[in-house]
Amino acid sequence: MIAFRYIAFYYLKYFIIILGALVAFLVGSDYMNYADKLSNSANILLIYLVYKAFFAIDMLLPLSLVFAMISTKVHLIRSNALVSLLSLGYTRVDILKPFLAVSTFIVIVFISLHANPNFARADEFSNNIYKNAQYLSPTRDLFFTYKGQYVYFSRMLPLQEKAEGIRIFKIKDGSLLEVLMAKEAYYRDGAWVVKNADIIQKPQDIDFESGGIVVKNGDNLHLLAGFRPKMLDQVYEGKVNFTIMNAIDAILLLEEQGVDTSSIRAALYKIFIYPFFVPALVVIIFFFVPASSRFVNISLFSFGAILSTLMVWGILFMLIELSNHKTIPSEVGVIAPVVFLMLFAFRQYRKYAKGI
Repeated sequence: MIAFRYIAFYYLKYFIIILGALVAFLVGSDYMNYADKLSNSANILLIYLVYKAFFAIDMLLPLSLVFAMISTKVHLIRSNALVSLLSLGYTRVDILKPFLAVSTFIVIVFISLHANPNFARADEFSNNIYKNAQYLSPTRDLFFTYKGQYVYFSRMLPLQEKAEGIRIFKIKDGSLLEVLMAKEAYYRDGAWVVKNADIIQKPQDIDFESGGIVVKNGDNLHLLAGFRPKMLDQVYEGKVNFTIMNAIDAILLLEEQGVDTSSIRAALYKIFIYPFFVPALVVIIFFFVPASSRFVNISLFSFGAILSTLMVWGILFMLIELSNHKTIPSEVGVIAPVVFLMLFAFRQYRKYAKGI
């Protein structure tokens, strides 16, 4: 237990230092590049930096966990603490357990943070502040289909849950039946409420006795049940920074309509599957390091371990981007590489646990 606390303390210490340094570097370099183009308002600038910090944490936290393990292992080797622990009867698997426990716990916390939109959509919000001086910019010219209807919003405000310039076209068997036009609609109680709308109906059989086109006025109409503003904004704008609940709701809703959900599945896999490459990589790198500096050049090991980590992280990041753009299936781009790493790590763990 003493060894566990000792190793976990240094692991957490190096993790906080490395993550803080990487986040500060990314946010600082970004601010220096765009300082002259950002708003002069101190409040907006502070919000921008906070969202950039959230985005940096989202991107760099998994990397920092692996770097912290490498730093802790180097510290144990250089201080001869690793040899001392082994001589006291601790096995290499016992020494690995604090790294696995701490990294897995932090990964679970990291995943849970994606339930918060301020964290999950931090990059999008910071870009909106940079471009429009507000973190949620209106979506324009939104056109989509829903349950046999074609819907057009000329302008949607996700924060106010409001849409302007609404046109809804009802079509059956390739024929236009009805057109609904309204100036604005609000999302209330799970549906879009239109206060005042003009409804143009075309008769099914056009002849001299049908009476022609009928124009009606509709008030307090409830339409498009289940399509939340944030879901509309993200799904139909092609954005990939979903919160956990938004992604799940979008998949359930779109699969009912037979719409391709591969990019949304890729976003969910990135949240739940991708971070677990960290414990796998921790195990793999850990067992490649000798117990004493007599058997390895520490500087060379550190360089090789960091370079290998960056290469793995870069490949995973590239595959995720390819999955987001539907170039490759999300199962191949996200799940398969992480499963491969976990299987290899399990093989290493079992090998040393059995003393092979």
